[in-house]
Amino acid sequence: MVATRALSAEARAPGRRESESAASLAERMPRLILESRRVSSLLAHGLHGRRRAGPGESFWQFRPFVTGEAAARIDWRRSARDDRLYVREREWEAAHNIWLWIDRSASMGFSSDLATAPKIERALVLGLALADAFVEGGERVGLLGLTRATAARNIVERLAQSLVADEAGLTQDLPPRAEPGRFDEAILVSDFLTPPERVGESVREIAGRGSRGHLVAIVDPIEETFPFAGQAVLHDLESGLALDIGEAATWGAAYRERIAAHRAALAEIARAQGWTFTLHRTDRPASEAALRLMTLVAARGA
Repeated sequence: MVATRALSAEARAPGRRESESAASLAERMPRLILESRRVSSLLAHGLHGRRRAGPGESFWQFRPFVTGEAAARIDWRRSARDDRLYVREREWEAAHNIWLWIDRSASMGFSSDLATAPKIERALVLGLALADAFVEGGERVGLLGLTRATAARNIVERLAQSLVADEAGLTQDLPPRAEPGRFDEAILVSDFLTPPERVGESVREIAGRGSRGHLVAIVDPIEETFPFAGQAVLHDLESGLALDIGEAATWGAAYRERIAAHRAALAEIARAQGWTFTLHRTDRPASEAALRLMTLVAARGA
C-alpha cells in the first residue's frame, strides 16, 4: 500500500521551526542549501554562460586585430608585448535578468513514499540550484515580485532568506503580479494544480512585455499513476475539502485521463506564449530538471 503525507505550513517554510533569532539562513535550512549547492556543482561541468563580446564597460578578452577594422580599436600596450596587433574586447552587457517563482502553497507539501522528496523541497532545491548556476554563468537572478535581480555570489542564501521571510507565499498558488523586462526570463516552479485558465492568465500577464519563460511542473509519482484500490478518501490540501470515493480503482482511468488533459493544457499555455514546459517527477534526480532548464535558457539566449 502506498503511503502519502502532507507537510504543514510551518514545514513548507524552510527553517520555520528553527530559532527565529538565527541571523544566518545556513543555520535555518542547511540541508536544502547544501542540496542546492550539490545540484549546482553537477551543472558546472556543462555550463556555458551567455557572457560574450559586445557593448559594455567590463574587459572581456584580447583578440588578434583583423585587417579592415578601425585602427582606433587596437590596444597598443598589449600589442607592444609581441609582434602582433591586438584588439581589446569588452564584455557584452545587456539588462537581462532571470526571475524565479517557487510555489509554496499547501499542495506543494504533498509527498508519497514513491518520491525521494516532498514537492516543496524539490522545488526549492531546483530553484536555488538554478540561481547559483546562473550567477556562476554571469547572469542576474531574482525572485519574481519579491527581490531585485542580482549577481551576488551568495545568491542561494539571499534568495532562501527572502523565502523564509515571505509568509504570504505560503498561501499563493500563482505567481505575484509582475511584468519582467522584454528580454528577461521567468522560471515558474509549481505543481500547477490550479485551473489552467488561471495559470494562463498569470502567464500572459508575465509575458505581456515580451519576457520569455518556462513552466516547471513538479509532480509526485503517485499523482501521475493513481495506484490506489479499495476504500479511499481524497483531500484537497488547498481548500481542506475531502471526498470519499469508495472503490478507488474505478476512479483510476478517469483520473489519469483528466491529469493528462491538464498537463496538455499547461503545455499549450506555454506554447502559445513561446515558453517551454517541463514535467519533473520527484522520484527522479533534481539535476535532470536543472540541466534541462539550463539548456533551454542557454538556447534561448544564444
